[in-house]
Amino acid sequence: MPSEQDKRLTARLKDAARILDIPVLDHLIVTTEGYYSFADEGEL
Repeated sequence: MPSEQDKRLTARLKDAARILDIPVLDHLIVTTEGYYSFADEGEL
């Protein structure tokens, strides 16, 4: 599960990408137990 820091980073990345007109398709957190996809969870 993403931390609050992960969520803030994702929001900042989305803002910066919007300024540069770059689409953000996903933000993944990968661990030894699996992964978390912001796109899969509808958080992008």
